[in-house]
Amino acid sequence: MTCSIIFAFGVYQAFYEAMSKEPGNPFTGSSTSLISLIGILAIALMTMCGPFVMLWAKRYSPQAVISAGGLVFGVAFILASFSQYLWQFAFTQGILAGVGTSMSYVVMTSVAPAWYEKRRGLAMGVIMAGTGVGGMVWPPILRTLIEHVGFRNALRASGCVAAFFVVLAGFWLRWEPSFAARVRVETKDWSKKRDWWLKVPVVDWQVAKTKKFAAQALGNFLQSAGYSTPLFLYAAYAQSRGYSVNTAANFITISNASNFVSRIIIGWAADRFGRLNALFATTFMSAIAVFSFWLPSTFCNHTSCNPGADALFIIFTILYGAFASAYISLFPASLIELFGVQHFTSVNGALSLIRGIGALLGTPLTGLLIPQALSLTSPGIYRHTAITVGVLLFVAGGATLWARLEATIGGKRKWKA
Repeated sequence: MTCSIIFAFGVYQAFYEAMSKEPGNPFTGSSTSLISLIGILAIALMTMCGPFVMLWAKRYSPQAVISAGGLVFGVAFILASFSQYLWQFAFTQGILAGVGTSMSYVVMTSVAPAWYEKRRGLAMGVIMAGTGVGGMVWPPILRTLIEHVGFRNALRASGCVAAFFVVLAGFWLRWEPSFAARVRVETKDWSKKRDWWLKVPVVDWQVAKTKKFAAQALGNFLQSAGYSTPLFLYAAYAQSRGYSVNTAANFITISNASNFVSRIIIGWAADRFGRLNALFATTFMSAIAVFSFWLPSTFCNHTSCNPGADALFIIFTILYGAFASAYISLFPASLIELFGVQHFTSVNGALSLIRGIGALLGTPLTGLLIPQALSLTSPGIYRHTAITVGVLLFVAGGATLWARLEATIGGKRKWKA
């Protein structure tokens, strides 16, 4: 209900870019990079607020914070529907929606792993597949709403529906009992301190100075910097290839359908073959998908090679949805493998902040490589963006391999990790 709508921002991205070419609206004359800032602020704050929302969840309860996040998200989209300037959309549909998503998403990813051990990868795959289900459902709904009742009513409707279901789901998400006992011990004196809500959980220095923490932080930052760009550009790039507005939005649905299936299968495989192994393999394969399929498709601007280039882009959409998104579900499970349950919440909060910074920097900067005037008409102008995304993901894959190797150095070496 939250992540999926944010990941479906590509529908709004393409619509807002079309509006930018028309006079007298909030987006007139705005570049691809400026418009994408709305969605990227939401994705960045979705994780950057992690340390704070984890603190609130410990002090109160996961149920309270998750439900409050749903309300913040709904209010953000309703306020966005009344916005008249680009900066107002950035504040409401971007910043406020990102904070609301963080309150539900980050807390959920911290609640869930502690409940599972042997099947943790599969469990997180099933749970995070929810973003794939929402990602299949929301793009066509949003496109239909925008077409028939306008984008402002689409914002209002999606905000209200998301708020209702997130509040409903929040009532069931509580700490695992032994984890809850540890949290009670940690927070027993917090009520006596007025500034407790500002003191984010600090990673233990002995953990922070390890190479495996540095490797995970680097991989997390780089993967986040590259990951969101294709998600926001699916629809716009498809339109540049000659697809209609409605058909272009279907590429987001295709990617999320692949995402839904792959997270469950990859989660099962991670339990069987090693969660860190799976994290490396999927990150590396997402880079391969960019270089092997998206990048080659940008070299065709002529009708004579369109069928082949279109096929490459379709394959890229499927493979990228399958492999790149797996990082989000495998990452929380891998942290317990690397740092143990006792350090999980502080490490997850710190790395969520780093991930948010990567997202905040990555997509806006790569968006600058796309000339606004040609964003919906020329596939070739996406070439440098594809190269940048591929390089970021390739290096991120190297960092995850480094983390995987560090996990067994100094101890018993095993292929399954």
